[in-house]
Amino acid sequence: MTQDFDIVIVGAGPAGLAAAHAAAEGGRIAVIDDNPLAGGQIWRGGPAQWKDPRAQALWQALEKADNVSFLPGTRVLMQTRPGELLVQDAQQAHTIRYHRLILATGARELLLPFPGWTLPGVTGAGGLQALAKGGYPLQGKRVVVAGSGPLLLAVAATLKERGATIAAIVEQAGLPALAGFAAGLALTPSKALQALRLGATLRGIPYYADSYVSAACGEERLGAVLVQRKGASIGIACDYLACGYGLLPNTELARALGCAIEEGAVKTDPWQHTSAANILCAGEGTGVGGVDLALVEGRIAGLAASGRASEAQVHFGERDKWRGFAARLARVFAPREELRKLAQPDTIVCRCEDVCDSELREHPSWRSAKLHTRCGMGPCQGRICGNATDFLYGWRPDAVRTPISPARAGSIITLEPHKET
Repeated sequence: MTQDFDIVIVGAGPAGLAAAHAAAEGGRIAVIDDNPLAGGQIWRGGPAQWKDPRAQALWQALEKADNVSFLPGTRVLMQTRPGELLVQDAQQAHTIRYHRLILATGARELLLPFPGWTLPGVTGAGGLQALAKGGYPLQGKRVVVAGSGPLLLAVAATLKERGATIAAIVEQAGLPALAGFAAGLALTPSKALQALRLGATLRGIPYYADSYVSAACGEERLGAVLVQRKGASIGIACDYLACGYGLLPNTELARALGCAIEEGAVKTDPWQHTSAANILCAGEGTGVGGVDLALVEGRIAGLAASGRASEAQVHFGERDKWRGFAARLARVFAPREELRKLAQPDTIVCRCEDVCDSELREHPSWRSAKLHTRCGMGPCQGRICGNATDFLYGWRPDAVRTPISPARAGSIITLEPHKET
């Protein structure tokens, strides 16, 4: 089966929805997302769960647009030829053709290895938040939220709302940097108001700045964490540790399509065009900056893709404002040097293939480690350990290989019909 569209958008989070809305006059549009419901990670749970009025307004407008098709539960496997993608849903693989492609593939958490991080009960900060939003039972559970960035506060607020007891919030950034960041929120009043609301929600919860989790402790599952603070190690009893060191752009699809990558993000021009012909990118894929930046980049990309460049240019000033916020965010909450030394020789770095730090340090590159230890060759295909080894050892993963997502054998075999020889 082959479907033809004028504009295809990969990702139904804030950037993707904003792009679809802006491009709604540009012909037939498809929005592809591997989740069953629209919203991405920030607006998780589908329209019925959304509290952000911007999300509701976008969804209501898109529901009325009869030229916009949503393809949920659908993954992009590969590009079969320019202007053509092979995708797969729960039933079958099929081909989608496009004139313009907008990538709005979001970001993922940076997870860094430390002793005990593979114990049951240790999760990513955003990961536990997503589970909680999906109904995972946390009532009465003691949770330590640790890592870096404002996401920690949002996670803690969500978990508290779901009945968890937040034992502590552990932020690795120092107090002077945090104070400077807080003062800079005056440039973005909406973020300042959001911070005040989160502060009120989390009042009374221990907040440890200039601190980080050095180990997770327990026999069969997590029972406590050790926190390095003010030159000493303190123990905090808990049932869960939600630990994440910020977000990193998802660039696998962009790299597979030949888009240039710069400083870990997809490189774009002022109209969100990538270096690859007829492909644009918006949202966290171009650099992590939050929902406001994702929305304005999505609008610009949607307008540009539908041939309305002059209308897109109107939004450049707003984008500049949120890019400034993103730059401050990256500067203040960059992972500290001490985190590179937490992994011990027997600490597992590649969780899929059980490869330890001592095995990896014998190799000069990602490719060498991959060939000799199978690091990055498990189910996650290096999506977790690839970022960790980049941070720990300075390795850059190899080029993306297709299929980009796990595929049924029949989906790939049909591409190359058997030929008699």
